[in-house]
Amino acid sequence: MRKSKKQALPLQYSLTELVIDSILDKKGEEVVHLDLTALPDAVSDHFIICHADSTTQVRAIGNHILENVFEKSGDRPFSKEGLDNAEWIIIDYMDVVVHVFYKEKRYFYQLEDLWHDAVMKKVS
Repeated sequence: MRKSKKQALPLQYSLTELVIDSILDKKGEEVVHLDLTALPDAVSDHFIICHADSTTQVRAIGNHILENVFEKSGDRPFSKEGLDNAEWIIIDYMDVVVHVFYKEKRYFYQLEDLWHDAVMKKVS
């Protein structure tokens, strides 16, 4: 029987916190956490949103999230999109969905306004 490579996160350290720490490691800007758990039609429980000033940094943040989350928890995303173009990367861990934007794209799409009825916590 093979042992699982997945390492359990300490109870006080959630996937949401791990994602946020990964973003901050790579200097992601204006990080916000939208708690969608009280919204009955939400597609996920949590959105984490940030941006960067260049597509190179957007890609670096996205890759670091993928690597760091896997290294520390063994979790792989259900899906991921946008790493090639690096203007809007979406990493879907089912309960936690991460949006890493190129700055201008973030202001264009305004996800925080779209989900204005969620509880928003500004991280940085």
